[in-house]
Amino acid sequence: MFTQECHSAGKRASLFVCVSQHAFTESFSEHSAYAGCMSTPAANARKLQKERTREALMNAALELSLDRGFAQVSLRQVSQAVGVVPSAFYRHFESMDDLGLALVERCFGTLRTMIRDAQRDPHVFENIIDAAATILVASVKASRADFAFVVRERVAGPEPVRAAIKHELDLFESELAMTLVRLPNIENWNSDDVHMLARLFVRNMQANAELAANMPEDRPDLEAQIHDLARREMMLIVLGFKDWRSN
Repeated sequence: MFTQECHSAGKRASLFVCVSQHAFTESFSEHSAYAGCMSTPAANARKLQKERTREALMNAALELSLDRGFAQVSLRQVSQAVGVVPSAFYRHFESMDDLGLALVERCFGTLRTMIRDAQRDPHVFENIIDAAATILVASVKASRADFAFVVRERVAGPEPVRAAIKHELDLFESELAMTLVRLPNIENWNSDDVHMLARLFVRNMQANAELAANMPEDRPDLEAQIHDLARREMMLIVLGFKDWRSN
C-alpha cells in the first residue's frame, strides 16, 4: 500500500512537472512573440534611420564635389555636413571610394530601371528613337546631380570610381546590343558590328546626358532642344546602318 501511494504520488508529481513545463513553454512563447511584435517597429525605425543617413551621406558628397571634385572631398567633411561623427560613416561605407561606387550604382540604376520599364511597352519598338531620347532626358531630370557626378568623375574621379563608370557603360552597351539585335536589318550582323552600333548609341547618350545634366532647371525650351538633338543624331546613326553589311 505504501508502495502504491508512493507510486501514485510520483505520477502526480510527474504530471505536475509536465503541466508546469508546458505552461512555462507556452508562456515563454507568447512572451517571445509579444516581444518580437514590440521590437519590430523599433527595428524598422532603426533600419529606416540608417537608410536615411546613408542617403544623406551620399547627397552631401554630391553637393561637396560640385566645386572641388569627388577626389578632394574628405570623409570628415561629408560626416560634418550630415551631422554625424566620422566613426559613424563606417557603419554605411568602408571608404570614400565605396561611397563613390554607391553613387555610380544609383545613377545607372535609375537609367536602367527606366529602360527596362520602357521595354515592356510593345509600342516602344515602333518608335524606338523617340522613346530613347525621351528616356534619356527624363532619366537625367530625375537624377540630375547623380548624372552630373558621373559626367565629372568619368574622367577626373578616383580610379575606382572611373573604373566603375566604365564598367557600367560597358554593361549598358552589352544590354543595348541585345536589344538592337532584334531590330530589322541587324539580325544578320555579326556580334562585333552589333556592339559597335551599341557603342555609337552609348556615346551619343553620354554626350547628350552631359548637356542635360548641365542644363539650367525650368528651361523646357533647352530640354526640347536636347531631346530633338538626341533624336536626330540617333536617326542619323539608324540611316547609316540600314545599308551596312557585316563582313
